Amino acid sequence: MSDESANVLVVDDEGANRYSVSKTLQRVGYLVNESASGEEALEMIKNQHYDVVLTDIRMPGLDGVELLRRIKEEAPDAIVILMTAYASLGTAVEALRLGAHDYLIKPSSSQDIRQSVSRGVERAQNLKRRRALLDAIRSDVFELVQTDFEPVSPLHDNGTPIMRGTESMPEPPTTSMQLGPLTVYPGRYQIAVGDTDIDLTPTEFDLLLYLAAHRGRVVPCHELVREVRGYTVDEAEAREVIRPHVSNLRRKLKSAQQDADLIVNVRGIGYRLSERVN
Repeated sequence: MSDESANVLVVDDEGANRYSVSKTLQRVGYLVNESASGEEALEMIKNQHYDVVLTDIRMPGLDGVELLRRIKEEAPDAIVILMTAYASLGTAVEALRLGAHDYLIKPSSSQDIRQSVSRGVERAQNLKRRRALLDAIRSDVFELVQTDFEPVSPLHDNGTPIMRGTESMPEPPTTSMQLGPLTVYPGRYQIAVGDTDIDLTPTEFDLLLYLAAHRGRVVPCHELVREVRGYTVDEAEAREVIRPHVSNLRRKLKSAQQDADLIVNVRGIGYRLSERVN
């Protein structure tokens, strides 16, 4: 996918603003759709993939910050850029905490808008490549795990093997792996504690597996952002990006009566898995 063929959604309740931003992006070849409200944008995102969502913050009904939060629940890999004529430090920090890619002050120049969207598209493509790589790694790992358990052919009473011809084969078991008290199901973004299933977002799932792959050491937050989310930030910003995902993981584990301290925060350094997962 080239940079210019990316799908972009522009969300703004002001028609003139939508038109101006859309034309700015269409002139360089982006495929642009428009939405006049946060509610309408959410419905569009449910029905079509967008690489980048460019949204105003101040809108009646669902505002831009709440739309950002809902998008990250519905489409975690979508890149969101917020626009506002009423900048504030509090809103900027909240946008960063929720995973905004950029924060533009209106009126923004055409060059600033195009550069921000171009960086967002590049990040979206990196996330896709990262997701494909992680999926391939998971597939290879579980194929290796399965080879450790060679199926044994059943025997007749005289000791000769029963041939599996027209006889129906049993359904293969669901592939899973064990991480301490957790059963992990790849491809389903799901884990289980005993009989309790826990659904995870793709980011939460990949974060857990990356920590599992590197258990025995503390993983810095900037490394987690780079390897799980697919882009590079400094450690201070990375802590803000990773913290809500870890908090959500802990909350979900706690809801299953599981010790939330399976993920250990080493203050000032990063995160590691508890020794109980080894």
